[in-house]
Amino acid sequence: MTQPPNPRTFRPLGEPSRLVQWAILAAGSVLLAAIFAGVGLPAALLLGPMVAGIMLASNGGTIRAPHWPVMAAQTIVGCLVARAVTSDIILAFLKGWPLFLSLVVVMIAASTAFGWLLTRYRVLPGTTAVWGTAPGGASAMMLMSGAFGADPQLVAFMQYLRVVLVAAVASLVARLWVGAAGGPVVHDTTWFAALPWLDLAGTLAVAGLGGALGVILRIPAGALLVPMVIGAVLEGFGLLTIALPPWLLAVSYAFLGWGIGLGFTRDILIHASRALLPVLLTTLAMIAVSGALAYVLVHAAGVDPLTAYLATSPGGMDSVAIIAAASRVDLSFVMALQTARMVIVVMTGPPLARFVAQRMARVREADSGGPRTPGAIG
Repeated sequence: MTQPPNPRTFRPLGEPSRLVQWAILAAGSVLLAAIFAGVGLPAALLLGPMVAGIMLASNGGTIRAPHWPVMAAQTIVGCLVARAVTSDIILAFLKGWPLFLSLVVVMIAASTAFGWLLTRYRVLPGTTAVWGTAPGGASAMMLMSGAFGADPQLVAFMQYLRVVLVAAVASLVARLWVGAAGGPVVHDTTWFAALPWLDLAGTLAVAGLGGALGVILRIPAGALLVPMVIGAVLEGFGLLTIALPPWLLAVSYAFLGWGIGLGFTRDILIHASRALLPVLLTTLAMIAVSGALAYVLVHAAGVDPLTAYLATSPGGMDSVAIIAAASRVDLSFVMALQTARMVIVVMTGPPLARFVAQRMARVREADSGGPRTPGAIG
């Protein structure tokens, strides 16, 4: 009798050459982006490549998104956000900073509580859950997690799963929203229209130099944040007009989508399969908490609901920025709250991980010799 394929060796898309895999990925990305755009989903040019990447990687594809093009794409998104920054929204954010800081603290507290529960009941090893549930700074969380006894592969899975779910839910919310946000933004569809070449050169210089500075200084999400700040300042003083042709944005969105989607390899999915359900439920719970915080933001600060929801969504920053840019929201407000949360998460991640590790050491020492923790997995 024919044996079923071993999931660890069954790689239907792992046999073709890398060139063929890239061709499949590109074709699938275009097709899915067209479908998503046809049904009116914002950020279809991000979601299409992301879903195509997931489908390819989870079926044995061996290609990965190249690091530097993904970083370059982040710099372009940083310039996209800079174009929307206004002094009025920054002043409004500074005026209401106690409320906004409180919302960030609540989100971090909720994510830490979820991480504690996953650790307490041994769903995940060590401090993996704390790093995996941290609401922002996915790359920084993955890099730092290994030094604190966490499993970097599981942290990567949790972070990227949250990014995918947040992007999907945020796109659906933006698509289904009626009235408050005024409908989707209508972008210029002239892909190769005449360009203000001097403005484009200045924009690319800000993106390149700002992104390089962010990487050299090792600023979390620096490839996005530094060009965003420099571009906003230069345009605010009338020294630069940010020019971003549609084809450049489309290429940038594609690389960002591939960077997320191609991370869902079959090996990582198998590695994380035993904890998939609790991790999925935890991620959905975090999205629900962000929705509750958005409700508070609407009623306490008068922010429109869609802006509030995107501002409180638990990462990733680049995908939320793209979705916000495709919707009628205050993009600069969204990014201000997203940036504030990411900075605080990066600052508090190591001490929170140490705290959880110390507490769990005491709990396990107290439980040693006793019955196994109820509901433990593994």
